[in-house]
Amino acid sequence: MVNEIPPILEVGGVLISSDILTEMFCCDYEKCKGICCVEGDAGAPVTMDEIAEMEASLDEVWPLLSASAQSVIDKQGVAYADRDGDLVTSIVRGKECVFAREENGCWLCMLEKRARERQAAEGNASPFIKPISCALYPIREKHFSGGLVGLNYHRWAVCKDAVAKGKALGLPVYRFLKEPLIRRFGENWYRELCDVAKLFDSRKD
Repeated sequence: MVNEIPPILEVGGVLISSDILTEMFCCDYEKCKGICCVEGDAGAPVTMDEIAEMEASLDEVWPLLSASAQSVIDKQGVAYADRDGDLVTSIVRGKECVFAREENGCWLCMLEKRARERQAAEGNASPFIKPISCALYPIREKHFSGGLVGLNYHRWAVCKDAVAKGKALGLPVYRFLKEPLIRRFGENWYRELCDVAKLFDSRKD
């Protein structure tokens, strides 16, 4: 019997880095202050459908955005093509996402804030909360020819506190990201992922 998890797994037609099953992670906003919305050299990856959703949400979130963010959106829209030609959210001063705003020392996504407020008031989950690339972090999605999708665990120094908290809680990446993984791939796929994780956990004994 094989006791080690292979580096790459296939779950429901999606390639999975085994780190997603074995590495621990849980965002610690009190320590990181949402810095992932600011750090980096480009915005968050987005799809054309997500751009349409962000544009549809503009009237609602506009009063929450900074004047600088509003100016950037007026000039180039909610997204742009980065140096690799990929669509990403627009950023302010080459840093923070236009939809990020600092509140009480923490950076928050105004798209998510409004979606959560609407959900609490209406009792219905919003079909769009924020770009899936943001929701899935530290998982990065990669697309291959033929429609094949791969998921990798991305290590970033600014998330060291999230790693420490995840280890303290014994919370693996795939469990921490249950909601966005279901939103992206569906409940049946997520159950299959959990079954695969349990299978390899049982082989450790």
